[in-house]
Formats: sequence, C-alpha cells, structure tokens
Amino acid sequence: MHLPAGGTGDTGDTGDTGDAGSGAETGALRVEVRRVGTVRIVAVAGELDRDSVDGLRAALDGSPEEGLDRILVDLAGLGFCDSTGLNVLLRARLAAERAGIRLELAGPRPAVARLLAVTEADTVLRIHPGVAAALTAGESGGAAPDRPAPDGTTPGNAAPGSVAPDDGRPSGGR
Repeated sequence: MHLPAGGTGDTGDTGDTGDAGSGAETGALRVEVRRVGTVRIVAVAGELDRDSVDGLRAALDGSPEEGLDRILVDLAGLGFCDSTGLNVLLRARLAAERAGIRLELAGPRPAVARLLAVTEADTVLRIHPGVAAALTAGESGGAAPDRPAPDGTTPGNAAPGSVAPDDGRPSGGR
C-alpha cells in the first residue's frame, strides 16, 4: 500500500506512486505498508515533518490485524525527521504496547539516528541495523540488537551500560 504524505489509503497495494490532486512533491513523504508473516513493515522515505506526518500516522494508527506480533518501521529511505515525526513514532510505540504488539525501527540513516540518540528515544525504541536483521531477530527471539551510532555505524557487541574489557568504564553511555 502506498500512502502519500497526508493521505490515507485502503489496505490494497495499488502500486501507485503519485497522489493525484496533492501537487506537493517537495520534501514529500512516501509510506508503503506490507506484511511479512506476523510483522507489518511500514517503509518511509523522504522527509518526515509536521507537513507530511499524516501519512505515517495513518499507516501506524488503527487496530492491528489478526496475528500481528510486531510493527517494523523501515527508516532506510528517511532523510529527515523532526520532532513531530519523532512524536508520532513514540506515540505509535505506546499504542502498540497497549495492543500487545512491539513497534521497532530499522535502518535509520545518520541524521535520523542522531535525532534518536540526542533525544534518547533510542533508549525506548528498539532499533535494528536493517529490515533483514530485524526479521531475523524476531524469528530467533534474540536480544536487543546494537543500536546504530549517530554516524550510522553499528557499534560492537558491547551492550549499552556494559563494562568494556579494555578500560573498565561503561560503554554506550552518554
């Protein structure tokens, strides 16, 4: 399903990449929703801000479909996110928790990873390096993945707050 910024859509995937009548393409947000097993994947691309947030909000709102375990928001195509977009993600996480579903993020680019780190949203949102890693982690029920650093790289295997073997100081701290 493709949802242009500010749009709503039906549950069918039309493959349509434009929004007739919107005319707003600068900084547009593209939202596509698909399901893989028990995971709803919401891929966002473009810029997520107060003018474009409705498309993502529509994709994340609503009752979860039967058999859904997780909602995975794929951020790999997102070049910019402001506080409005961050708020939508955080509110969607709370709504998902109330419904007994996990909301997780995958593949944030450096600018978005930095926003998540600076606001410490990365401490409450589970973040995977990419969609494939997230799907694999979900299958194995594995531990929380390493969070991407603000520069987009994935740190070593030390968990946040664990003791680094080389100097005895906590790693992953701020």
